[in-house]
Amino acid sequence: MQTTRRYDIDWLRVLAFCLLILFHTGMFFNYWGWHVKNNVQTRIVQYPMIFTSQWRMALLFMISGMGVYWALQRRTPGQFLSERAKRILLPLVFGMLVIVPPQIYFERLTQGEVLSYAQFYPRVLNFQPYPKGDFSWHHLWYLAYLFVYCVAGLPFFLFLRTKTGERFTRWIGQLAANPLALIALPVAWHWLAEYWWDGKYPTTNDFIHDWRQHWHYFSLFLTGYVFCTQAVFWETLVRYRHMLLTVVIVLTTVLYAFFWIDRPQLSDTARYGFLALTTTNSWCVLLTLFAFAYRYLRFSNRFLVYANEAVYPFYILHQTITVSAGYYLAPLAMPWFLKFWLLAGITFGGCFVLYHFVIRRFAVTRVLFGLKADRPAVSLRLT
Repeated sequence: MQTTRRYDIDWLRVLAFCLLILFHTGMFFNYWGWHVKNNVQTRIVQYPMIFTSQWRMALLFMISGMGVYWALQRRTPGQFLSERAKRILLPLVFGMLVIVPPQIYFERLTQGEVLSYAQFYPRVLNFQPYPKGDFSWHHLWYLAYLFVYCVAGLPFFLFLRTKTGERFTRWIGQLAANPLALIALPVAWHWLAEYWWDGKYPTTNDFIHDWRQHWHYFSLFLTGYVFCTQAVFWETLVRYRHMLLTVVIVLTTVLYAFFWIDRPQLSDTARYGFLALTTTNSWCVLLTLFAFAYRYLRFSNRFLVYANEAVYPFYILHQTITVSAGYYLAPLAMPWFLKFWLLAGITFGGCFVLYHFVIRRFAVTRVLFGLKADRPAVSLRLT
């Protein structure tokens, strides 16, 4: 088993959450439904979002599974579950009561309601689920899913630490040494969810009715853990990284040229073929990211140490800042691309100010945002 800290995973985690912030900034400008929208929408920002939406959350769930591997190296199962409750459930509850409500408030204003925030907030405490009510986890759905996956996956993780489990992961590693198997077997597994459940279980993020997403995300969560058990996975990725990148470039080009831009009407048979292409492309993107990160990002510096802690509060805060700022920016007569970078800057800047000058300095705010109570020694030397 590997015990050395994997800085490449830390870099990917930071980059993945930065991408998430930019993605939600883009939601303000595209034609997809969202909480508040700009006075001018554009498909230009939508086109790259189509590509990243195929794999951005998958990347986070795989990284989360990898994080569980490292966490269980230093904790008993009981300690692990206690730590997950503190670092996931507590920020989720705090977020649903404090962080998310302003998003719903500004959405209600765009729907024509006229009321102050003081008048609005008691409706949150009615605990009637959104969208009919005003109680929701919104972008924090990831935390709810992640906690349940940690609990549900723990027996499997403990099994993998047994002699039989180690033999199992070695066998999986031997299969994965063949790049075709490394691609084809997971693609087939994830394609089955699209084949069986695509029409029946559309994405909801409400947990209860999201079975197709559970198939994908829980599988990827477990896969992330398994990848950390054997060095052969990473050796194979690095060896074939250029082949994987070529596959991604070719499939992405095909998808944009024939499917993603014009959005043709597809028969059932053609749709299953399209889903096979997108599933293959998404999985190869993940493998390519892990491969190149493992090859080139296995180092640390002060920025990574700082950002690796800051990224969790940034995630919790970002969408509320984006929605709140977007509400006031929406009516301004400004080119959308300037407004995009202004909104992104406000979001990153607001997260940074709140994290650096408030959240990281006090034990209570650190705990509420999922951090350890003790303040780390590393800083960006801004104070």
